[in-house]
Amino acid sequence: MSTRTESTVPASHRRPRRLAALTGLAGLVGLALTGCSSESSASGGESHGGEVNLEVPSLSDVAIVGGDAGSGRLLLLLGLVVCAMGLLFGYLVYRQLKTLPVHPTMGEVADLIFTTCKAYLLKQGKFLMVLWAFIAAVIVVYYGVLVELPWGKVAIVIAFSLVGMAGSYSVAWFGIRVNTFANARTAFASLSGKPLPMHRIPMKSGMSIGMVLISLELLTMLVILLFLPGDIAGACFIGFAIGESLGAAALRIAGGIFTKIADIGSDLMKIAFKIKEDDARNPGVIADCTGDNAGDSVGPSADGFETYGVTGVALVTFVLLAVDSTAIQASLLVWIFAVRAIMVIASAISYLANDAWARAKYASAERFDFEAPLSSLVWITSVVSILGTFGMTYVVLGEVGDGSLWWKLSAIISCGTIAGALIPELVKVFTSTKSRHTQEVVKSTRQGGASLNILSGLVAGNFSAYYLGMAIVALMGAAFLISEQGLDEVMLAPAVFAFGLVAFGFLSMGPVTIAVDSYGPVTDNAQSVYELSLIEEVEGIDAELKKDFGIDVQWDKAKQMLEENDGAGNTFKATAKPVLIGTAVVGATTMIFSIIMALTDGLQEGLGNLSLMHAPLLLGLITGGAVIFWFTGASIQAVTTGSYRAVEFIKSTIKLDGVTKASAEDSRKVVEICTQYAQQGMLNMFLGIFFSTLAFAFVEPFFFIGYLISIAIVGLYQAIFMANAGGAWDNAKKIVEVDLHAKGTALHDASIVGDTVGDPYKDTSSVALNPVIKFTTLFGMLAVELGVMLTNDGNGTLVHVLAGVFFLTSAYFVWRSFYGMRIQASMTDESDAETVAPDDADVTPAALDEAADAEKAEV
Repeated sequence: MSTRTESTVPASHRRPRRLAALTGLAGLVGLALTGCSSESSASGGESHGGEVNLEVPSLSDVAIVGGDAGSGRLLLLLGLVVCAMGLLFGYLVYRQLKTLPVHPTMGEVADLIFTTCKAYLLKQGKFLMVLWAFIAAVIVVYYGVLVELPWGKVAIVIAFSLVGMAGSYSVAWFGIRVNTFANARTAFASLSGKPLPMHRIPMKSGMSIGMVLISLELLTMLVILLFLPGDIAGACFIGFAIGESLGAAALRIAGGIFTKIADIGSDLMKIAFKIKEDDARNPGVIADCTGDNAGDSVGPSADGFETYGVTGVALVTFVLLAVDSTAIQASLLVWIFAVRAIMVIASAISYLANDAWARAKYASAERFDFEAPLSSLVWITSVVSILGTFGMTYVVLGEVGDGSLWWKLSAIISCGTIAGALIPELVKVFTSTKSRHTQEVVKSTRQGGASLNILSGLVAGNFSAYYLGMAIVALMGAAFLISEQGLDEVMLAPAVFAFGLVAFGFLSMGPVTIAVDSYGPVTDNAQSVYELSLIEEVEGIDAELKKDFGIDVQWDKAKQMLEENDGAGNTFKATAKPVLIGTAVVGATTMIFSIIMALTDGLQEGLGNLSLMHAPLLLGLITGGAVIFWFTGASIQAVTTGSYRAVEFIKSTIKLDGVTKASAEDSRKVVEICTQYAQQGMLNMFLGIFFSTLAFAFVEPFFFIGYLISIAIVGLYQAIFMANAGGAWDNAKKIVEVDLHAKGTALHDASIVGDTVGDPYKDTSSVALNPVIKFTTLFGMLAVELGVMLTNDGNGTLVHVLAGVFFLTSAYFVWRSFYGMRIQASMTDESDAETVAPDDADVTPAALDEAADAEKAEV
C-alpha cells in the first residue's frame, strides 16, 4: 500500500505547492509583459484596449414613435420595473412553494438534499475565486500595465467581472433552493392520484427560476446602460460578460461531472445488487439527488444567466463597432433592451395563459400526457414573443432610417424565435418516450443487449445532428436573405448582425426555456424523494394522510405518475440543450466579428488573411476540432474515474440486511467523492482551455480566428450529437421501466448500461461546450489584442516565446486531465484494485484512512 500512501498526500499539503507553481508562472509572464510596458505606452494607451474603450452614446435624445426626445430612455426605465416584477414573481413563488403541504418524511429528505447541495455550492464558490484570480491577473497586466488605462477603469472591469460571476453563482443558489422545495411537494402531490398538481408545481418552480434569472441579468445590464457614464459602460459590459462566462463554465463543468459520477455510481448498484431505483439503503442515492441539482439546476441556471448576458454584450459591441451614426447606435441599443423587456412580459403572459388552459383541461383528469402542456407553453410563448417583438420594434424603430428597418429586424429575430420552438420539437423526435428512435433503442436492446442499445443511441444522436443542423442553417439563411434587403446602408457586415439577432431570437422565450429545463431535475428528485422517504412503511400512514391532509392515498398510481412525469422531464431537459448550444455558436459569430473588425481596421485592410489561402487560418480551423475532442474526452474521463471510486466505496459499505436507510455518514462520503473529482476535473479542463486561448491568440491572430470558428462549428455538432444520443438512452430506460414494467430483468440491466454511457454524453460533455465556446471567444478578444499590441511594438519574438510557454502549460493540463485522473488498478486481480485520488483532490487524511479501511474490508 505504499504507492497509495504516496499518491494520496492530503490536498492541504499539495495544493499550496501547485498553486504556488501556477502563481509563479503568472508572475513570470507578468514580469515579461511589464518589461515591454514602456514601449507599448509610447504608442498611446487610448489606441489599444479593444472593446473596453468603446463608448456608449447618450440615450437622452432617443425618441420612440410618437414620443419626444428622451422617451427611449424612459422606455428603458420602465424596463427596470419589468425586472423588479420578475424578481418579485420569483420571490412569491418561493414563498408559495415553501407553504405547500408536504409530509415530514418527504420534507426531511428534501432538506437533506438541500444541505448537501449547499455544502457543494460553498466549495464551488471558493474554487471559483481561485479561477477568477487567473482572469483578474490578465486584466490587470493588460489593461493596467500595458494599455495604461486609468486604474479606476481597470478596477471597474475587475469589479464587473465579479458582478457577472456573482450573478451566475446567485441564480444557481436560488435555483437549488426553489427546486428542493418543489421536489418534496411534487412527490407529496402524487399521493392524491391527481396528475395536474404534479405538473403545476415543477412548472411553477421552473418559471420562477427563469423569471429571476432573466430579470437579474437584464437589470444589471440596464443599470450599466442607464446610470454609468458612456465612456466606462463598454468596460463594464466586457467585465460583466467575462465574469459570468467564467462562473457558468466552472459551474457547468463541475456540476456535469458531479451529477454523472453520482448517477452512474447509484445506477450500477441496481445491476450489482438487484435493488430498486432510489433504494434508501444505497448511500449513492443522496449524492444522485444532489447531482440532479448540481448538474441539472446549478449548471443550467448559471449557463442561462451567462448566455443571455454574453449575447447581449455581443450585440452591443457589434452596434458600437459596425454602425457609424451615433443616433442610430443609440436607437438600436434602446431597441435591443426594450425588446428584451417585452420578451420577459411575453413569457409571463404565456405562462399564465397556458396554466389557465391546463387547469381547465386537466382539472379532473385521472391521467394525461405530461409533455402536452409543456409543448403548448413553448409554442404559445413563441407566438406571443413574435407579436411582442414586432410591436416593440415598431414603437422604437418605426421612424428610423427609411421606415422599413423595424420589420426587417423583427423578421430576423423571429427566425431565432421560431428556432427556439422548432428545435425542441426536433429534439423530441429523437429523445421522447414516444419517439420511434427511442423505441428503436428499446427494440435493439431486447435482442442485442447493451451492445445494440448503445449502437442505436449513437444512430439517434447522429441523425439528430443532421436535422437540427439543417434547421439552424435554414433559419440563419433566411435571416441572411433579409439582411441583404438594405441593412448595409445602416451598418457594416449586416449578415453578421443578422446572425447575432438570430441568437437573440433563440433566447426570446428566456424564462420559459429555463422553466422547461428546470422541470426535469424537480421531477427526477420527486421520484427519489418518494422512495427515500419510506413513507409507505410509516405505521398508520393511510389514516394519517386522510386525517391531516384529506388524502385518499393511491400508492401504485402515485409511483406510476412520478415515473411518467420524470420521462417528460427527461425529454424537456434534452430540448433546452441544443437551444443553448445553438445560441453559443450563432452568437459567437458576432463576437468573432468584433475581433475581425479590430484586426482589419474596420474591414479596411488585411482581408486576404481571412482566406483559406492564408495558411494560419486553415491551421486554426484544424486545431479547434482537436481541442473540442480533447475536452469531451477529458470530461468523460473525470466522470469515469470518479464513478469508479464511487462504485468502489458504495460496494464496500452498502448494507442490505437489517437496515432501512444508508447512514448519513456514508451518503456524505459519496458526495465528497463526487465533489473531489468534479473540482479536479474542472481545474484541469478550465486551465487547459485558459492557456490554450492565450497560446493560440499569441501564435497568429488569424490562426486564432480560424480556431474560434472551428470550436464553434465542431462544438455545435459534437454537443447536439452527444446530448440527443444521451437523451435517447435515458428515455429508452424509462420506456423499459414504465411502459414495459420490466425492472430487474436483463432488458432493464442492458438499458441501464446504455443510460450510464449517455449520462456523461448529455449532462457533462455536451452542455459544458456552450460556456466553453463563449468564454474562449470573450477572453480571446482580450488575448488577441494583447498579442497584436506587443507584436506591433516590436516584441514579436517575445509573443511567440510566450505562445510556446502557454501552449506547453495547456499541454500539461491536457496530459494531466487523463494521466492525473486515470484509474490506478490492477487489470488481473480485482482484489488489488486501488484508486489513486487525483493530484489536487479535496480529501482529508481521515477520509483517506476510511477509504483504505473500506478497501481492506472488501479484500
